[in-house]
Amino acid sequence: MSFSAYLTLAIFFMTIIGLVRFQSRSSTVFGATLLSLVALGLVSTEQLLSSMANPGLVTLVLLILCSFALEKTRLLRVIASKVIVSSYQSTWFRLFGVTTICSALLNNTAVVATLLSPIRNNPHHFSSKLLLPLSYAAILGGTLTLIGTSTNLIVNSLYIDAQGQSLSFFSFTAVGAFLVVGCGFVLWFCSRWLPEIIQKDTDSKGYFLDAKVIAGSELIGRSVEQNGLRHLESLFLVEVVRDGHLISPVAPSEVLQEGDRLIFCGDIAKMMQLGQFSGLELFADKNGLLKSNLTEVVVKQESVLVGKSIKICGFRALFDAAVVAIRRDGEEVSGKLGEVEIKAGDFLVLAVGEDYRTRRNISKNFITVSGVEPEIRINGFKAWLSVGGFVLTIGLAATGIIGMLEGLLLFLGLLVFSECVNVNELMRRFPADIWLIVSSAILLSHALVNSGVVEALGIWVNASTDQNHVYLALILVYIATWLMTELITNNAAAALMFPIAYSIALGFGVDILPFVMTVAFAASGSFISPYGYQTNLMVFNAGQYRLQDFVKVGLPVSLVYAVIVIITVPIFFPFYK
Repeated sequence: MSFSAYLTLAIFFMTIIGLVRFQSRSSTVFGATLLSLVALGLVSTEQLLSSMANPGLVTLVLLILCSFALEKTRLLRVIASKVIVSSYQSTWFRLFGVTTICSALLNNTAVVATLLSPIRNNPHHFSSKLLLPLSYAAILGGTLTLIGTSTNLIVNSLYIDAQGQSLSFFSFTAVGAFLVVGCGFVLWFCSRWLPEIIQKDTDSKGYFLDAKVIAGSELIGRSVEQNGLRHLESLFLVEVVRDGHLISPVAPSEVLQEGDRLIFCGDIAKMMQLGQFSGLELFADKNGLLKSNLTEVVVKQESVLVGKSIKICGFRALFDAAVVAIRRDGEEVSGKLGEVEIKAGDFLVLAVGEDYRTRRNISKNFITVSGVEPEIRINGFKAWLSVGGFVLTIGLAATGIIGMLEGLLLFLGLLVFSECVNVNELMRRFPADIWLIVSSAILLSHALVNSGVVEALGIWVNASTDQNHVYLALILVYIATWLMTELITNNAAAALMFPIAYSIALGFGVDILPFVMTVAFAASGSFISPYGYQTNLMVFNAGQYRLQDFVKVGLPVSLVYAVIVIITVPIFFPFYK
């Protein structure tokens, strides 16, 4: 092999070592790889630009941006509210079914994030008996379609670069269906070994928000549970103020009445989800500032507000701002927001008007901490447009009527022009890490081809192995990809193993699809480590699990998953056509 070949191999193995060493900074490692390849002249400028504008990669980015609009609707929250019932068995199967179906069409990280809070706050079951199955169901559901997981789309990006054509929407479905059924059965059996962990009380943490049930509200006459107020993301209903009396804790069966003041606690960025409830008015809403920019401040010791309530001091007139929420470290806040006596050191979130920045009394009373970006929900026509448009786009792409990339681009344009999403939100949500990882991986594949490494590996495989060993090679590719997934995350494993699997297929002189699909499925088969897949890490912290909990349940699931993939992939994707 030439000097450039050894240099490329050195970069390849250094990338693997870097990913193992810096597991949480995979984009930085791949960025260093990209810069090294360009600086050493191992790739051309044309290859650099084509890698960054790869059609599969652009499709992945567009899908992530379009799915943001669905996350802003009530769709997943309405579904989540119907999942939890008193029977554990019924709840488990509902959760597994809903999660797999949703994950086949939506970003599975968003699906898990939406279902986390309803599961953690459910009154019937230990959340630790449900959260790990939630993550595994999301992983399995992602294997059903091309868009089910970023791993599939990353492999598709590399496949397009190598073959000039895309995998179909349903390429993964046959094998994925076997995985959902087989691994689902094992997961159900092993769920009995999950611990019963009592969740720590989180109600007293975060900001306190005040919302009023106004006349004509759909909440009136229905219980807290029926209204779905126990299934909010990162917000908790801690008190109800009714006719001057405080109801705390709030029972799920508590029936709401007109004029009730609902006191929530939690993440201020999630407050806009309260807007999905008709007739629930936030404290700052009546001041007409709620949709303005939000600013977080701390009340100074010398502030004129200290010792006064928000209502008495004439807050709006003083500062051209309305108090959205309040937080007090080391002490709980109780009662109506407008009647809370302000103390020095209180954290306030303010919805500010146009004159707020020009007021000279701001610096005398507050220390400005930061701006706050609320997650704004969409309802009515915009919600129907987001959900219906997404389903239509995916349906047209799945049936081949329109290309996935073109369909998503048109849908994203529709979302922007209809103001379902805005450009600033899209810029914040742009998946820069995934874009850098995939483009760097494609560029690394080009370097391996340019330097002759792929050809040399193919010749070596052809010369040193028997054609009858192709099935054994497939098994080894699966094991190597799976190990890398557990060590360095799924996306990085898929990106690095693709060129190796491609070279092995060329060496055997067989169709590359069996090896490509094996890499895709193996990269999604992370069940033993909480760090290999993002949804695992999410439930690891939320469920207060230990590593052995993942091993007890994940090892049997992982073994069955591997057997199904190794058996079914050569059946649906033969080595010889």
